[in-house]
Amino acid sequence: MAKEDFYKLLGVDRNASDAEIKKSYRSKAMKFHPDRNKDNPVEAEAQFKQIKEAYEVLSDPKKRAAYDQFGHAGVDSSMGGGRGAGGFGGFGAGESFSDIFGDIFGGGRQQRSNVQRGSDLRYNLELTLEEAVFGTDAKIRVPVLVTCGECSGSGAKKGSSPIICSTCHGHGQVRMQQGFFSVQQTCPTCRGTGKQIKDPCGVCYGQGRVQENKTLSAKIPAGVDTGDRIRLAGEGEAGEHGGPAGDLYVQVQVKDHEIFTRDGANLYCEVPISFPTACLGGELEVPTLNGKVLLKIPAETQTGKLFRLRGKGVKPVRGGPVGDLMCKVQVETPVHLTKEQKALVEQLSDSLSGSGKHHSPQESSWTDGVKNFFDKLTG
Repeated sequence: MAKEDFYKLLGVDRNASDAEIKKSYRSKAMKFHPDRNKDNPVEAEAQFKQIKEAYEVLSDPKKRAAYDQFGHAGVDSSMGGGRGAGGFGGFGAGESFSDIFGDIFGGGRQQRSNVQRGSDLRYNLELTLEEAVFGTDAKIRVPVLVTCGECSGSGAKKGSSPIICSTCHGHGQVRMQQGFFSVQQTCPTCRGTGKQIKDPCGVCYGQGRVQENKTLSAKIPAGVDTGDRIRLAGEGEAGEHGGPAGDLYVQVQVKDHEIFTRDGANLYCEVPISFPTACLGGELEVPTLNGKVLLKIPAETQTGKLFRLRGKGVKPVRGGPVGDLMCKVQVETPVHLTKEQKALVEQLSDSLSGSGKHHSPQESSWTDGVKNFFDKLTG
C-alpha cells in the first residue's frame, strides 16, 4: 500500500519552516491521538502513527533532505524496518499522552535532561545561646559551584558556541530498532544535552561551572534552637546549562552555655545559696539573658527548690508566649572552717539534735523509712 506524502499528511507545503511543521504536527497529533478518540481509537491510532512518522522525518534536516530527493525510499532504510505491530516509533497502549507530546509542549525529554536545577547545600552553623535567643546576622563562607564567568555557563571557549550533537542531531536521545521493538535512550555522545563542545572553556573545562568560596549573610531570627533550618533560596549550586540554582539550608546548632540550659521556651539554671541564707532567708542577684534580677529566698529553703521567674525565658521563633527562667537552688556546705567555726557548728548541731524532728524533717523522714525497711526484713 502506497504511503501518503508526508507534507500532505501534515498539511504544509514543501517550503514550510521548521516552526510551521512543528505547529501543524502539534495540531494534528492532538486531533488524532487515541486518547482523544475513544469512539474510534483504532483508526485514530493508525492516523496518528502516520502523522508522527511524517514529523520525525521532516523535523530532522538530514532525513528531510533525503526525503525531498528520494521520497519514501530515501528514509525507509534509515528509519529501520519492521513497523509492524509496534507501529512507527514503538507507539502502543502503554505510551502516555504526556510522553508523546512532551517534546512539543516546551518540556520534552531533551530539555528535561539538558537544563537541570543545581543541588541543594547544607551549612552547619554554631550559635551561642544569646545569638539564638535574640537573633543575629551571621557571615558564612560556603564552597559552592557557580556559573563560569568566562563562558557564561555554556562550557565553550569564549567566542565559540556548542554545536548540535552529531549523533542525536540535537534530540538528546537516540532510538535503536530491533525487529518489532524500538528502544529510546540517552545519547551516549552528548549525554542528553543535544550539544557537543568542540572547543571547551579553559576555565571550567567544558563544565560550565567552577567552584568558589562564597561569603553570605544569613539573618538568624530570634528564638531559633538546635535542629532548626533556615533556607537561603537560590544560594546553592548553580544549575547546569542555565538551570536554576539550588538552595542553601543553614542548620542551627546551639552551643552549651556556662550558666543556662534550654528546654523549649524555658531556661534553667542552678543557684548556689549559703547555709545561713537557706536557714534564715535573704535576697540574691540572679543572672538572666536580659540582666540581673533579685530573687527572694524564703527562710528554711531546702536544696533542689525551684523558683520560677516568669517571662525571663525565650520567645519561640514560631510564635507563642515567652518562656520562664527556672532557678534551682543548691544549698552549699561551707568548707575550710576554722576551729572557732567548727565549734560553733558543733554547738548548733547539739542544739538542733535535742529540739525534735521538726528541725530536720527530710532527715527524720528518711531515718524513719530506713528503720521500717529493716523491721520488715527482720520480721
